[in-house]
Amino acid sequence: MSRSVAANAELALLLEVASTPKPGNVDRHREYPALRFEQFLAGAVGTRSGFASAAAGEPVGRAIERAVAGMSDQDGGNTQFGAVLAIAPLAAAAGRSDTTLSPDGVSVVVAETTVEDTVGFYRAFDHVDVAVGDPPEELAALDVRRGSEAVSAVRERGLALAELLAESADVDDIAREWTRGFPRTFCAAEEIAGREGPVTDRAAAVFLELLADRLDTFVITKHGRETASEVRRRARAALNGTEDVDALAAELVDRGINPGTTADLVAAALFVALQRGTSP
Repeated sequence: MSRSVAANAELALLLEVASTPKPGNVDRHREYPALRFEQFLAGAVGTRSGFASAAAGEPVGRAIERAVAGMSDQDGGNTQFGAVLAIAPLAAAAGRSDTTLSPDGVSVVVAETTVEDTVGFYRAFDHVDVAVGDPPEELAALDVRRGSEAVSAVRERGLALAELLAESADVDDIAREWTRGFPRTFCAAEEIAGREGPVTDRAAAVFLELLADRLDTFVITKHGRETASEVRRRARAALNGTEDVDALAAELVDRGINPGTTADLVAAALFVALQRGTSP
């Protein structure tokens, strides 16, 4: 394989958005009026320099901020923030000579994050609006939506990025991956790599399985647990053939229900699979 780590990270984002059907998410057949397929393509291309810096050993937080800044260079706003957050430490692990792209390897990267990585993460929020829940009142100064305005509070608190994300692991599945060695990501990567057919078809199938397995935390944030439970139940029905997956995909787009966290995990899994030799 001749592609660089950064090229595989970019390709993973491109393959994720091209995969179809992914109920509720933008793909090559479905889009939202204000969030189009072409904007995801442009966002993916914009991330490459950030992922290259992660693979080259630059601080993960700085790499996240750079990737998000590049991603934002299109008219749709936030296309792949969660996927960038998921892939960045994986790209760092893949680029290092003293680690491997494995749960242990990425855990080393995560464990070595610092307060300055947290600062970079916060600065990434300067570039796009990201849907997140309101923090407790006593932590309002650390609201990530404040972006760089919260940097002084971040430094005063002294939280490394891994510690910050650990505080959200119960309510955000990307944060949960960070704290546990990316178990769902690596499992999904093995599923994608082990199947036959176009990579985009494999990714769409794994997306549906992940959606059926666990409540999507982005849907919880935007629409509540009841809606997230409905989405999981209907994904399970689509898996067993009692609901048409294409009809479900169209309905969720019409309702504006976007299981974005599941898509982010699929993008991260695609990156791992590509790094390990899977090829379109």
